[in-house]
This record gives sequence, structure tokens and C-alpha cells, in this order.
Amino acid sequence: MQTMATMGQNNKLNKSASDSNKPNNFPADKLASETDAQKTNSTLPEGEYPLARIRNIAIIAHVDHGKTTLVDGFLRQTGIFRDNQEMVACVMDSNALERERGITILAKNTAVNYKNHLINIVDTPGHADFGGEVERILGMVDSALLVVDAADGPMPQTRFVLRKALERGLRPIVVINKIDRPNIDPHIAVDKIFDLFVDLGAHDKQLDFPYIFASGLNGFAIRDLNDEQKNLAPLLDMILEHCPPPLGEIAAPLQMQVSILDYSDYLGRLAIGRISNGSIEDGQQVILIKEDGEQIRGKISKLFTFKGLDRIETKKVSAGQIVGIAGFAHANVGDTIASLPNDNAATGDQALPRIKVDEPTMKMAFIVNNSPFAGQEGQYVTSRQLRARLMRELETNVSLRVVDTDDTDTFMVSGRGELHLGILIETMRREGYEFQVSRPEVIVKTIDGQECEPFEKLFLDLKDEFTGSVMQELGSRKAELQNMHVDRGQAVLEFLVPTRGLIGFRSEFLRLTKGTGVMNHAFYQYRPWCGEIAGQRNGVLIAWEEGVATSYALGGAEDRGVFFIKPGVKVYGGMIIGENTRPQDLDINICKTKKLTNMRSSTSDVMVTLQAPVEMGLERCLEYIQADELLEVTPKSIRMRKRNLSRK
Repeated sequence: MQTMATMGQNNKLNKSASDSNKPNNFPADKLASETDAQKTNSTLPEGEYPLARIRNIAIIAHVDHGKTTLVDGFLRQTGIFRDNQEMVACVMDSNALERERGITILAKNTAVNYKNHLINIVDTPGHADFGGEVERILGMVDSALLVVDAADGPMPQTRFVLRKALERGLRPIVVINKIDRPNIDPHIAVDKIFDLFVDLGAHDKQLDFPYIFASGLNGFAIRDLNDEQKNLAPLLDMILEHCPPPLGEIAAPLQMQVSILDYSDYLGRLAIGRISNGSIEDGQQVILIKEDGEQIRGKISKLFTFKGLDRIETKKVSAGQIVGIAGFAHANVGDTIASLPNDNAATGDQALPRIKVDEPTMKMAFIVNNSPFAGQEGQYVTSRQLRARLMRELETNVSLRVVDTDDTDTFMVSGRGELHLGILIETMRREGYEFQVSRPEVIVKTIDGQECEPFEKLFLDLKDEFTGSVMQELGSRKAELQNMHVDRGQAVLEFLVPTRGLIGFRSEFLRLTKGTGVMNHAFYQYRPWCGEIAGQRNGVLIAWEEGVATSYALGGAEDRGVFFIKPGVKVYGGMIIGENTRPQDLDINICKTKKLTNMRSSTSDVMVTLQAPVEMGLERCLEYIQADELLEVTPKSIRMRKRNLSRK
């Protein structure tokens, strides 16, 4: 740590006399010195930056450690928005799901100008299920901002993305974020990060990482805790100082690797990546080199650079910059876009080393809805519409796989985990699609003649009093304890567990820890099949007939178990309405009403008091259903049902 401390002292910001008069949220030309501001507005043509004035950097972190908020601060303080422009929090979270959940799902890139430099910043997901996004992004940048919560320190996903960065030889810049939180010591987080670097086998230069303290929410960064908290200029200066400019030759033949896919309703598939060598022009004839070596000749129909959140059409872009290209409908992640073989004496060996993206580990069936309520709530309900939507998702979601089955109404969809597939289901549901899905299953592979299944590293942070019950639960799920640390009544447990053992565990873990536990997991490797895992659930309560649930019937059946529905909900025969207290499934009639007679006492119509039903969200339902059950998803409802509604 002595080396890092020395570096932190040597890297202190050289402040000019005019700095003290500048307010917090100033544009880039006011964050910089007056001389640099004049240079920024000078003669550089759009899209033309020398390599020495380009910085490409990814911003990576664990879920909810504040990286998207930090990018918001960059955009606000570098003059991307007008003074009178309405802004929302987490502007980089471009869809409603990202805003609701507070997580980044899709990798997105932006660019800011600072001190006559172009800084391309790529915001990447922080959840392991979207790790495919992270792996691709690291191939188009030269450094990374590793954002770590000052209170939490490095978390499991931090380890996941940091390992990827170190393997590529990147030297990350560490940002200790959220230092405005009370009762924290940011230096403890720095020590933990150093230990993590050592554990991951970082070399000496990577261990000598620069670090800075920041608060993305309040928009400031400081190199020393005693510095004045003004703006993010110290962090931008550190990026210019420690992030190397991209390598490449502008005069060489064109080489660009596709790292991100986007889609436009007007232009079709957009290929986004960094130009490694040469330059590219709008309308230029180029070739697309596929994984199998096939070369597809085509024309650049549109060429884009990025400024803030916008795509900017341009005519020519040179090596080192991140660009978007339209014109190649069959472009995929890892493909190379290169000059024609006769251009600039280009040779046939132009393909760049391909990006390796981890394969999916979990699959589930997407099925056309065939329940008695089919077609009542959704706008898109046919197999043709469902298949077209899944195929369109493949345009941008490279970690996803879709396979047709022998049944024309069933499609097998594979992804990186429950959250990855759950986000797709929720997105389609909000778009008006109505369909059914099966229970998630792990993807089994045969390696060296042995059947293998995916395993994950599981990290639990919980009170010490709950460790016994949690370890007992994980024992039945074939988990192996790897590490355990107890400090001041708080335990941190590390397990190696088969992925199928985690299906349904999150809700059980929260119940066992009374809602206080924190759970994180990331894919580890494929290992030999570890045997069958016993069922973890009681039987279910099933509606006997179609109708409307009544409070009279629900009240009379409360001793049978807990319910998932309220009075007044429409049900059909075979629909799952609750959980039985016993292992067997039980059919009950919850639509019956109280019969009227001509002999009624004064107390016969007393109001029925019911227990509150258990609320079942999408992820919880996916964990809950068994192999003989389906989850019916519509824009308005989520219903669990038996595959065989007649059950005869």
C-alpha cells in the first residue's frame, strides 16, 4: 500500500488560481483552464481527433455502487445538456426497467469533450447475468474506471469484472464512490481493493493503481480527503493522465471489431466498435469478416459518432474512436470490418482476434398461451408474433440463444441466468406480448465424456445467528462451503453451488434471514454433475373450476394453506392459487358462494376476515414453479398453472 499512497500524493491536482471562483456544475470548457477552453472550441473537424487526444474507458462496478450516477455527473458537468434542459436521474438508464430496478442492463456508450480531448465512456452492467456485455466492452477500451462503494468495499461482481479487466492487461483507475455516506473510512475500501488485486494475480504495474475519492450523487471528486469538494475535474484529469491513448495507425488499412449491437427501425442492425487501424468514410465499400472466415462485401450506409446520449452522423472517422455503422444486417459481435483486399495494399489476413463471450447456462421454454384466458389481455399472442419478437431480441442480445423445437408453438430460449431471462420476459410483457414460460433449467454439457453442469460462486452477508439455518438449507442444495468470516456478529460466507441449486433459493434465503441477508453470485465453471437435488416445496392449491374467487370460499379454505390471490380474482380450472400445507397438490373450489335461505340469523352475514395473500412477482414465480407447471405471462397478469389443466 505504500506505493499507492505515494502515487496518491504525487497525483494531487495542480489547481490554478482561478479554480476557486468556479461553481460546481460547469460545462467542460469551464472545468478546464481558459487556455484549454479556447482550444476546445478551435479548429478540430467533427470526427477528427489525433490518437494522442482520444481516451476510451469503461466504467465497471458491482450492482448499485453508483457508476451510472457518476456518468450522469460527467454529462452534466461537461456541458452535454442545455441549461434549461429537463434532466432525470440515471440518464444512461434508457428504459423503464433499468430505472425501476436501479441497475444497468444494456451496455451504452457516450462521449464528452474535456480539455480538447475526446473521452469515450462506456457504462456496463454490474450483474453477473449480463457479464457478456462487460466482456465485450473491455475489448474496445484502453482502461477502466473501477467504481467501488466506500462502505461495502469490493463485492462479488467487482471480482468478476476486475478479473476480466486484469486478464486483458488493463490498468484500472479505482474510484472510491459514495464517500458522503456517514461513518465510513474510504481507506479501508482501498486496502480491500489492493488485497483483491493480489488475489486475482495482478502484476506490479497493475498493483500500483491510481485511486480517487468521489461522490457521484453530489458531483465531486478529490484526490485527498482534505481537498475541497468542488466538481469532477480531478477525476477527468486522472483519466487523461493514466488512461493511455489508443494504439493504431491511421494510415494503415481499415480494421474495426464489432463489440456492441444496436437496432434502429429505420436503419436495421447497427454495429458499434472501436476502429483499431485506418479510417472509415460514409459510403465506403468494405468487407465484413465472419467467424468462419466468410467475407461479405458491403457499403457503409450511415456512419455515427457519439456525443452525450446522441448519435451524430459524420462523414469520416479515424483510428482510436468508437463509431456506429449501418449497412450490415448480418454483423455480429466479434466480426471484423476491414478494407477491401485491393485497398491500401490490404492483405487477406485482416480479421482481428475474436471476442469470446461466455455461453448461456440456463434455458426455458417460451410457449404460446393456451390457457382458458388466452387472448383476453395481450396484443401479440400468435406463435408467429412470439417467434419474430424473440428473433429480434437476438439482434442486440448476444448472450441469448433461441432454438425452434418440434412443436411450432414452443421455442427454447437460453440465457446467462434467471435475471437475464426474467428481464426479457418482463420487457416482452410490457410490449403487449402474451405467452407462457416453463421452469428454468440448467444447460448440461458433456466434457471429456463426463456429464457436467454449471457451478456458481455464492457470497452471503448475514447476521451470525442465521448462519446455521442458511448452511443447512444450502447443504440440501449440494453447496460446498469455501470460506467463512465472522466479525462483530456479521458473517460473510462463500459457497460453491450448482446453478440449479440456486433456483428458488433467494426467497428462502430472505425468509431465513428475516429480510436482512445480502446474496450475490457469479458463474464459476462447469463441473461434474453432483446428483439429484431434493424438492424444496410443498404441494400447491389448485382452482377446481373457472369463475371468480369469493371471500366466503377463501375463508373456508384458509386452513388448507396460504393463498396467492384475493377475492374477486378470475380463475380457471388448473390455475395455481396457493401453497398447500402438505406435500400433495389439492384441488379446491374457491368460487362457491354462500347459499341464501329463508331462515337466516342476524349474524349469518358477518364480514369475513382473511389473511393477506402472498404476493408473487415474476422472478419469484419463476423460482417457484416445478417441471409440471407453467407461468402464464400477460400485460396485466401473471398466473401459475399446471401443464395439464384436466389432471385426469
